[in-house]
Amino acid sequence: MPDTSRRADRLADRLSGSRYGNRPTMKDVAARAGVGLKTVSRVVNGEPGVTPETEQRVQEAIDALGFRRNDSARVLRKGRTASIGLVLEDLADPFYGPLSRAVEEVARAHGALLINGSSAEDPDREQELVLALCARRVDGLVVIPAGDDHRYLEPELRAGVATVFVDRPAGKIDADVVLSDSYGGARDGVAHLIAHGHRRIGFIGDMPRIHTAAERLRGYRAAMEDAGIPVEETWMSLGVTDPERVRRAAEEMLSGPSPVTAVFAGNNRVTVTVIRVLAEQSRRIALVGFDDIELADLLQPGVTVIAQDAAALGRTAAERLFRQLDGSLVVPERIELPTRLITRGSGELPPTD
Repeated sequence: MPDTSRRADRLADRLSGSRYGNRPTMKDVAARAGVGLKTVSRVVNGEPGVTPETEQRVQEAIDALGFRRNDSARVLRKGRTASIGLVLEDLADPFYGPLSRAVEEVARAHGALLINGSSAEDPDREQELVLALCARRVDGLVVIPAGDDHRYLEPELRAGVATVFVDRPAGKIDADVVLSDSYGGARDGVAHLIAHGHRRIGFIGDMPRIHTAAERLRGYRAAMEDAGIPVEETWMSLGVTDPERVRRAAEEMLSGPSPVTAVFAGNNRVTVTVIRVLAEQSRRIALVGFDDIELADLLQPGVTVIAQDAAALGRTAAERLFRQLDGSLVVPERIELPTRLITRGSGELPPTD
């Protein structure tokens, strides 16, 4: 019995050489242009070896006939679907916009379609979405993980599904991961507040089980320890980034027996809520946020931030994914991209008491 690859090749040949719904084929283009079938193939697939004059003649025939390349045939020959999946935490989060766009641009450059979805920070939903994409035979996955156990992916990895994790590492499996330096960025941001005279600095972050939240808390603690500043438990609050929870945490830090004079916000959603709380205060409180936010430079004062390069994260991850698919990568790696301190005024305010 012939193997799968031979059957696929024969079916691909039939698809590329026959009419479905009276659609013109490459043979029709070749006949109209007066060239061989291989020449048409080279033009259609952007391959070298065709003179400009011949290429123009083939292109004119393509335009005249309304020919469209049959990707089904190409996919069958390669054994791939020319598609990749992107699993995000929250499609509405502005951080993921440039990341998703960068992944899509790399995919497009490789002739692949991007399919994305949101896990809503739910590990079960993440697993359901990832496995649904695998069932649709995507060639690879770029995943911002919600869970901390990714052993469910082991059969897919063994089957050849290329996978890269972004923003947070995979749990309990070895896989490529592309991260921002959350620890170093947070350490720099808090050190910046300390350099401007602050000793009572609050930290408000995301849920502690999330890798980035834990790393940013670790950076906060390290900066305080470097400066010899004891940290009070009331200065730290981790949990959901719901505005009500963040507001409550900020108000408690600002009104307790040892009120903070500065706040380090652990992500963009926290920063937005903290800005609203600080606007209601009679005294000026310094603020540094992790992640840049839209219009941060137009506020008074502008918001000082630790900026990540979300587009670089997405681009690096997608390029690594396609290198896996090309067979040029074997050993999983951890890639950590630097962050950048952008000073705009809020982080440079001096202590008020």
